[in-house]
Amino acid sequence: MANGAAQTWWRQIEWRKVGVSLTVVPFLLFAVLFMILPAGSLLIESFRNAQGQWTLANFADMNDPMIIEAYSMSLRISFTTAIIGAIIGLLVAYAVTVGGLPRGIRTAILTFSGVASNFAGVPLAFAFVATLGRTGIITVLLAQLGINLYKNGFSLYSYIGLVIVYVYFQFPLMVLVMTPALDGLRREWREASAILGANTAQYWRHVALPILMPAILAGMVLLFGNAFGAFATAYALTGGTLTMVTNVIAQEMSGDVLHNEALAYALATGMIVIMTITIGTYTVLQRRAERWLRA
Repeated sequence: MANGAAQTWWRQIEWRKVGVSLTVVPFLLFAVLFMILPAGSLLIESFRNAQGQWTLANFADMNDPMIIEAYSMSLRISFTTAIIGAIIGLLVAYAVTVGGLPRGIRTAILTFSGVASNFAGVPLAFAFVATLGRTGIITVLLAQLGINLYKNGFSLYSYIGLVIVYVYFQFPLMVLVMTPALDGLRREWREASAILGANTAQYWRHVALPILMPAILAGMVLLFGNAFGAFATAYALTGGTLTMVTNVIAQEMSGDVLHNEALAYALATGMIVIMTITIGTYTVLQRRAERWLRA
């Protein structure tokens, strides 16, 4: 009896689904080794001092004005570039979808967006130095036309310069997020609004924008998290002169003057909390946006 039941259970196993499930194992292993374990280690070490004793002093030290300014600077840059990148990205996505640009141009823009959204770090900083630095190509060309950017107050190595560099990889990400959402707007909705007497402005105000709003907000949240977690671009461009939380963490981990690994762990834990809230908000908004695409 027991053998017969075991054989029946063995036959009922859907081995195809088991095989498909096993393909997820490498991803789960990667997530555990390179995401969950490091995050857990940061959380534990943030509650210990240099002697390994449990303490809350690391988080109390975060009241330092320099650290508050670092978080403020990172948040300001993230909010600013998220808003600017969202506006530019939305306009570009509109042009390649509803705007009716030729398919070749659409393909070129989407290809560029896929590359540019991942082009960051030291190579991006070097590219902008070669373009808008004191001896950059555009700077020299404008100087020959009588426009001296740096004498007029512009500096690539300032807050404004960093915003410009961040927007370069922010707006292509928004293009990639908004293109499927704009493609999901059905022609029937516009035709129905026209039959009911709505003009183009009324259609976008009362029909299209309410449908797109979750996707737009999700894109802005994604851009905020993308900028908040960036490190190499800002550090390579400004050399740590701008007080950002990522730069402070680097200084606390390997600096000669500032060196407090426990405080760095606490700062990193604070960033993880902010990023977790960001990812959670993005997930909720994205699910609301996808309901219209599945309808």
